Amino acid sequence: QAQVVESGGGLVEAGGSLRLSCAASGRPLDTPATDYAMGWFRQAPGKERDLVAAITWRGSTRIYDDSVKGRFTIARSSTNNTVYLHMKDLQPDDTAIYYCAVRTTPGALTIPRSYSFWGQGTQVTVSS
Repeated sequence: QAQVVESGGGLVEAGGSLRLSCAASGRPLDTPATDYAMGWFRQAPGKERDLVAAITWRGSTRIYDDSVKGRFTIARSSTNNTVYLHMKDLQPDDTAIYYCAVRTTPGALTIPRSYSFWGQGTQVTVSS
C-alpha cells in the first residue's frame, strides 16, 4: 500500500532553520519510473495549497517558488525514495502546513493535481 510520510515540522523563531523529510513507500511509489517526482507544497489558513519546491528523479530537475529561492533547498536520497526540504532564514510568512506529494504520471510540477499521492502534512510555525 502506498504511503507518503512527512516529518520534521515544528516551531522556530524567525531566522531559524528546519529540515523536513518525506519518505514514500509501497507500490507504485517504490519503483520510480520516468515521470517520478516529489514535491513540497504548503497551505496557510484561508489560502490555497501552493508549490514550495519539487524535484524529478530523472535528471534531478529542481524548481522553487520565488518566495523561497535562496532560503530553501530540496534534495533527494540516492538510495531510497526520500526527499528533504532544508529551510533556513525562516520567516513568519512561511508558517503553514507543509505537504509532501509524489507524481508518478506526466504533469506540470507546479500544480497539485499532477500529484497522485499525498502525505498528511506537517505544521511549520515561525514566530516573530
